[in-house]
Amino acid sequence: MMAFAMTVPTVLVIRAFAWLGRGMRSPVRDALLAESVVPEYTGRAFGLHRAADTAGAILGPAGALGLLLLAVSYRNIFLASLIPGAVTLFIVLFVVQDRAALTGHGKTLMQSLQALPGGFRRFVAAAGVFGLGNFGHTLLILRAQELLAPAWGTARADAWALGLYVWLNVVYAAGSYPAGVWSERLGKRKILGFGYLLFALMCLGFLVVGGGIPGLVVLFTVGGLYIAFVDAMEGALAADLLPPEVYGTGYGVLGAVNGLGDLLSSMIVGFLWVRVSVASGFIYALVLTGLGAILLLTMRAVDQ
Repeated sequence: MMAFAMTVPTVLVIRAFAWLGRGMRSPVRDALLAESVVPEYTGRAFGLHRAADTAGAILGPAGALGLLLLAVSYRNIFLASLIPGAVTLFIVLFVVQDRAALTGHGKTLMQSLQALPGGFRRFVAAAGVFGLGNFGHTLLILRAQELLAPAWGTARADAWALGLYVWLNVVYAAGSYPAGVWSERLGKRKILGFGYLLFALMCLGFLVVGGGIPGLVVLFTVGGLYIAFVDAMEGALAADLLPPEVYGTGYGVLGAVNGLGDLLSSMIVGFLWVRVSVASGFIYALVLTGLGAILLLTMRAVDQ
């Protein structure tokens, strides 16, 4: 659809539908993944998925850049992007198979919500508190640009900031599968809690780091590791806490809480950033994500 967009409003509408599709797709995908593997391997299964997904997110733009350098038009690039999407759709429709309907089939939404276990509810509460401080990663790029601009100039600072974000995603892709493997040895709750603490540590680092590139590389490395640990482990831990008949409802609730947290945290941190100070935004995020880590790690033992 982007290949045929001619105006800015059209692009905005298409992007809105794209994000709506992502919101509908992610819980279903995670539920399907959870029921497709035996419980002892959910950690590495979710880690492998996140690693592959992020690798695609890196290679896709890189391929688009290569086509641009070959003077391929934007419209043709968008049309070319239909190919992997069509292949994926074919696999989902004709290769992937659902398991037989489970005993929870036919429940109303309210009945499914009431069937969510207490352990999962406590986990979602901790994830929600963490989410209220887990602001959008675009702000990391902005802060890096602000720190680097005085020494490097605006253009070079922009390039460095984008390069650091690419590096963050490389670390994310590389760390997701090992995080899944470690979770099967140490426990998913501990690995996820460590990921929450890594985000808080990154916020603390941005409060004290100067405009040096080495310090920012360390912080963006920590950022990549935190995403690897959190993104893979939230889905894997949910699989341990949910009975199979409410996988769909559980992952839907988790996705809704995370989505609302992303929206509110970015709004609050952005407001503090602009109206109070940059430091106040990072302090807010540090406190909320640290509290989320404490809530998760002090939960009654939930690892199976």
